[in-house]
Amino acid sequence: MAQDLERLAQRARTLGSIRGIVRTMKTMAAINATPYEQAATAIEAYQATVRRGFTAFAFRMGSQALPAATAPRQQVLVAFGSDHGFCGNYNELVAHSLRQWLDAGTHAPARRLVLCIGARLATALQERGLPPDQVLMPPASAEGIARVAAGIVTRLEQAGRGEPLAALGVTLAYTRRAEHGARLPLVRTLLPLAPGLLQAPRRWPSRALPDFAMAPQALLAALVRNHLFASLFRAAAEAIATENAARLALMQQAEQSVDERLDELRRQMSTHRQDEITNELMDIVIGHVGDHAFATSPDAGVGGS
Repeated sequence: MAQDLERLAQRARTLGSIRGIVRTMKTMAAINATPYEQAATAIEAYQATVRRGFTAFAFRMGSQALPAATAPRQQVLVAFGSDHGFCGNYNELVAHSLRQWLDAGTHAPARRLVLCIGARLATALQERGLPPDQVLMPPASAEGIARVAAGIVTRLEQAGRGEPLAALGVTLAYTRRAEHGARLPLVRTLLPLAPGLLQAPRRWPSRALPDFAMAPQALLAALVRNHLFASLFRAAAEAIATENAARLALMQQAEQSVDERLDELRRQMSTHRQDEITNELMDIVIGHVGDHAFATSPDAGVGGS
């Protein structure tokens, strides 16, 4: 009985240590998510500026603003995943949504390049027949998001082999936050440009009409590059914020599970202690009854002659 109680106490101490680790990881996930959420919100103003630039360009150029509608000869898939564990099926969701998007497509370009951000996502893509051509490290902090986004844009320019960025096909796969703490896999086409980006308004909202001095193609290339950068920046920030949210939810479940097991162990330990106390009392009672019975026996103290 004493050995069983010691064994239960050892398990309780082990679970208590695990609970401390889980609580620490939960706290870190909650703290780490905040800077990335702020970065995702901050880039919205930059994206709005880029969209206004497209609108001004379309208003100034008219029908000449729309690039020729040609199928891209190079398709680049950019997928944001995780480089760390304890985030559930986060990477599998991204890889599955990208695979579904490809299976539903009608056009297969002559060349395809898969850029994967996160080593764990690379395994999920490989299992779904999308082996990554390049595996990149995700940003280690919110300050590194711009570096990662700029690096991907540079790789896209290299993938174009001297052609304008607008001639590429670029698709982005990542996860974003949804209601009630859920995560939603998202696949977005960045290039070719959506027709709405180059949709000129019928009337300009002010009397100061937009104009520019640089060459139209150079301006369009700059707008496309900034559009890619802002979209990649936001995707990276959203992806890591969602990853930390997924880790936080998983740690909350783990903490609840550990608490339930600790409560069960405490009940078992309490039962064992009560059994030990009961057995000790029974031994005392039985011993006392036996001594009393011996003392009151007619033969007690009578010796042989």
